Formats: sequence, structure tokens, C-alpha cells
Amino acid sequence: MKLNRNSYFVNLIFPAFVFGSITGILTAVLITFYKLCAKYVVSASETGYHYLRENILLIPVVIAALFVTALLFALCYKKFPNLQGGGIPTSIGILRGIIPFDWLKNLIGVFLLSLTSFLIGVPLGTEGPSVQMGTAIGRGSIACLAKKHMAWDRYSMTGGACAGFSVATGAPISGILFGIEEAHQRISPMIIIVSATSVMFSYLTTQLIAPILGVSETLFPKMQLPTLTVKDVWIPVVIGVTVGFFAVGFLKYYRIINTLISKKTKKVPHSIKIFTVFLLTLILGLCSYSFISTGHEFILSLLNGKTAIYMLILLLIVRSTLTLASNGTRITGGIFLPILALGAALSALLAESAEGLLGLGEEYHMIILVLGICACISGMMKMPLTAIVFSVEALSCHDNIFYVIVAAASAFIITEIFDVKSINDSVLDNKIKHMNRDKEMTVIDTFVTVGAGTFAVGKQIRDIFWPANLFVLSVKHSEKQNAQVDEHGGKAIREGDTLHVRYSTYDEEQTRRELIAIVGEQEYIEAETDII
Repeated sequence: MKLNRNSYFVNLIFPAFVFGSITGILTAVLITFYKLCAKYVVSASETGYHYLRENILLIPVVIAALFVTALLFALCYKKFPNLQGGGIPTSIGILRGIIPFDWLKNLIGVFLLSLTSFLIGVPLGTEGPSVQMGTAIGRGSIACLAKKHMAWDRYSMTGGACAGFSVATGAPISGILFGIEEAHQRISPMIIIVSATSVMFSYLTTQLIAPILGVSETLFPKMQLPTLTVKDVWIPVVIGVTVGFFAVGFLKYYRIINTLISKKTKKVPHSIKIFTVFLLTLILGLCSYSFISTGHEFILSLLNGKTAIYMLILLLIVRSTLTLASNGTRITGGIFLPILALGAALSALLAESAEGLLGLGEEYHMIILVLGICACISGMMKMPLTAIVFSVEALSCHDNIFYVIVAAASAFIITEIFDVKSINDSVLDNKIKHMNRDKEMTVIDTFVTVGAGTFAVGKQIRDIFWPANLFVLSVKHSEKQNAQVDEHGGKAIREGDTLHVRYSTYDEEQTRRELIAIVGEQEYIEAETDII
């Protein structure tokens, strides 16, 4: 049976374009305004720390305010758990259908709590909240405009997340790759259409409103980097391998800190843990503002000048520990930019060492930092493709693409050899364990029939965002379509097809609703099984 091309357009291309464009425009407007607020908040934070150094008698008042703020944060987290932790890992969990959330409360809560953490100076970034708010806008678009088409929910959220990443970093192609390489870890025409449409409209909208609001459209300014030659190939290799080993140690260090916070201090109230991080941030910020904050200005300062080696080592240790402690206590904020700051600090250390030990010229300083940041994205976040494209888009590496690839590949290979998870997956795993610690998983084996005009009709299995942990074991076409059985799920699904599915879930009702939204309303028998 040949699929109707008009039906394919109406059921797939058109909705993907419409939902993607609406989500992209709304995300661009909100995130641009958010970046404007964050710019003023971070500036006010730095001014406040400078003022405190000159008026130390006010410090007890600030400590009291931090304690009250910690109590408010803990209260918000108790009522709305999804406001906790890194925005990108949370968004990935939502996009994969693992984490449920209320889009409006999430949108408002992430906006306000992340700005508050920036004011305090907690070393977390803006890009995570931007991705999470874009995800919320994606769900809100469907909830408000297409309630009867909830099967499009995760596609629209994917578009919002990609648009949020694009607007936050000024790297549109990297935004699209984020949805493919990190969020869903697979390529699908539907993911590409929705992601590309959302990013395209968000980019155009940002180009229009950012100059009016006085907000930078890019994360980093255009840089004049020296062009490396074949004889310099050892530079990205050394950078990639060094950053790769650092990534392995960093990810193991994360597990140590997370174990300390979640298990060793299990009986300590969450508010006290948050207050401890706030207090450490205050103490370190009074010593030097470079120890704290998002890391954006810190990276720019390293790109524009040199720092003593002992200071770089100290910054690397302090920022690593405080960033992981902030994430371990589940304070709202992103970890993408703080991790880039660690990559910049490590590569600056390498640049200073190379100049002193090998006599490498000063002209290599900036390119070494940029390659280190690229290797950091590839190694710590396990996103080599995004790292390469991000380096070209955001870090002016268009004349050094080969050397960017070498640095990214070297770091990625080291982390693969040691079999470590990305920081995003590690954070997500811990979040899921925390959320489901008192729940019991059920495994269901059942058959469902694809209804007429439902979301699944005309789409391949790979194109559909099935409920989390659901596998389509086989597809049996109806008798009028020759009753063919496709064991591999490579052909388009048709009306009347019988799908044999198996899934494991902590929330049976929610999984059932998601499945029904895809194949249509029906009665089906859920047979529990011991097979996992």
C-alpha cells in the first residue's frame, strides 16, 4: 500500500513546521530578555562583592539573607522538584520522556531561581536554564494551541530546547546538533525538521530584537586566531589528550562529591546544604570574583591576557569543586558554561607551560585556549560533533577545522577508553534515582492497534518518540495490507497495524496516556512480565 503524500505533508511536515516556528519565535523572545536580565544581575553581583570588600560590617547581614534565600530555594524544590539541578540534564530527561514536569511553573521558577543564584555568584551558567525554558515553551505551545495533538509534545519541546541552546550560545547549527547528538542520540527526519525550524525562527527573531535590547547575539566575540600548519598538529593532540584525562578525573570527582552530598550528609536538611554552598560562594567571591560566577567573564579574561600558573591551578581546583558542589546540591543553573571555563583554565595552564618549557610563541595562546574549550565539550559532555561545530560557529575556528577535529577526537577517545559517562548523563542518572527512590518499576507486555488518522500513521518507528523504555518488538500489518510482519520496524506504520510493545515504567497511567496519544484510544490488556 502506497502512502498518501498529501497525508504525509498534513500529518508530518506541516505540523512540524508550524509548531517548530511558534516555539522558536517565543523561545527567542524569552531567552533574549532572560540574557538581558542575567547581564544586569551578574554585573550587580560583581559590584556587590566589590562593595562588600570595602564594607565588611555588612557581611553578617548578607549571610543572614543567604540563609533565608536557601530556605526559600529548598521550599521551591520541595514543591517543584524539576526546578533543581542543571538545566540541560533535566531537559534531556524531559525530552526522552523520563521526567514529567509542569511547563508554566517550570518556566517561571527556572527564570527567577537561576537569576537569584547568579546574583549570589554561584558558578552556574545561563545556557542550562535557557534550554530548560525553551523546553517548557515547547510544551506550553502544544498545551495552549493543540491540546488534541499531545503526541507532538516532545517534538515541540525538542525544538524549544534546540532554540534555547542556539539563542543562549549564538550557535544555531550547534543548537540543531544538540537535539540529535545529546538530547535523543539518534538521527530522524522529524527531529531534524522540528529542530531546524525552531532554530531558524529563533535565530531570525534574535537578530531582530537583540540589537534593540542591547543584548549580544553571540557568546564570544569574533577572534583573530593564527592558522595552524601540519607541523603544529602535535598541539591539538596534546591538548585533546590532556583535557581527556582531566575529563576522566573530573567525572570521577563528580561521583565522589555527589556521594558525599547525597549519602554522607543524607540527614542534613536540603536548605542547610544549599546555604553551605551559598556561604562558600560568598567567602570565595570576597577573595576573588574569578573563583565564582558563570565563568563567561573569566573565559574572556583568559582569552585576552595571561594569568600566573599557580593562580590557574588554584582556579581550576576551586571552580571544579564549587561547580560540582552547586550541582550536587541541585541549585538551579547550567553547567555548560562553567565547564567551558574549566577547559579554558586548563588550556591556559598548558599554554603558559608550553611558552615557558618549549618556547612556544605568545601568538599560540588564544588558539590553545579555544582548542581546549572544544576538547572540553567533546570529552566532558561526550558531544564531539557539537564541539567541532561550536568551535567554528562560536570560537572563530573556521581556519583551523582540521585541528579542532583532532582536539575533539583525542579528548573523546580518552574518555571512551576509560568508559566514563558524560557529565549530563551522570547528572541525569542521579536525578532519576533521586526522583524514583521510593517507587517500584512495572514491566508490561501488550499489543496495540493503530487507529485511523492517529499520529503513528505514515511514520516509521524511528521517527516516533515512544514513551520512555518502550520497545516495539514487531509490526503486523492488517489482512487487507497482506498481513506482512516487519520484525525490524523499518517500514512506515499504517492504519490497522498491530504493534507488539514492551515497556517498563514507574508511572503506568502516564505511559498509557502517552501511548494512546500516538496510536489512538482503545482498550488493551496489559500483561505484566518478568522480562527486563
